[in-house]
Amino acid sequence: MYNTLLSLCTLLVIFCSASFAAEGHGTDCTSCHSLSVQDASELLKNTGGMVKSVKPAPVKGLFELLVEKDGRTGIIYVDYAKKILMQGFAIDLATLKPLMAHSQELAAEQPKQATSVDVTSLPLDNAIVIGNPKGARKLYVFTDPDCPYCREFHSELKTLAASSSDIAIYIIPFPLPMHPGAYDKARAILEAKSQDVLNKAFEGKDVPRPVKDESKAQVDTNIKYGNSKEITGTPTFILPNGAIVVGGRDADTLKKMLEEAK
Repeated sequence: MYNTLLSLCTLLVIFCSASFAAEGHGTDCTSCHSLSVQDASELLKNTGGMVKSVKPAPVKGLFELLVEKDGRTGIIYVDYAKKILMQGFAIDLATLKPLMAHSQELAAEQPKQATSVDVTSLPLDNAIVIGNPKGARKLYVFTDPDCPYCREFHSELKTLAASSSDIAIYIIPFPLPMHPGAYDKARAILEAKSQDVLNKAFEGKDVPRPVKDESKAQVDTNIKYGNSKEITGTPTFILPNGAIVVGGRDADTLKKMLEEAK
């Protein structure tokens, strides 16, 4: 499991524990803290998302929001001070499973994701290749430059590409609706078709402002394709046999998966 995930959970616990100790709160958070759907919608107005429900998060100090944008539904968090927006999920250390206040609502909203695709249908004209474009072993990655998990995964992908001259990794920019700045970064990546711009985007650095209508159409095509396969999170990658895998893996695991995919 990614260190980033564990770090996120640790930070959430530290943040919440510290805030409660400082304020001297008891265990009934709702007696002091509340957030209506209307107020949450106002907080998120710049993201373009529609807040459908607000509940206390499983981790103290946070509100959990069920948000819809562009036909997709997801979970985000807002701190009690209503100053910080967070993505990710909490993990129960006993079961190592995600904890969500909206688990039932999210399950009802989300159609079942496809388990495999025909790789010849992938929008590879709207991708940039890491590694050897003529490599026989191919990996296809739907990824968002503003997704923290994607950024860590991008580093593993570069390590994987450097490990063999026979690997081609197709980076398919797939900006999530909860990352309003990712759309233009995805366009910039496709306009430049440059490893430098690609890496800067995933390092959180400035990239050129997109100016071409073609890149908008390309990103829209990627989003439409991903939605048609019910790909709702990043990173999501596809093996040469068409199997869809959600979440990142380290470079060694990816290499083994490529070797085993038939």
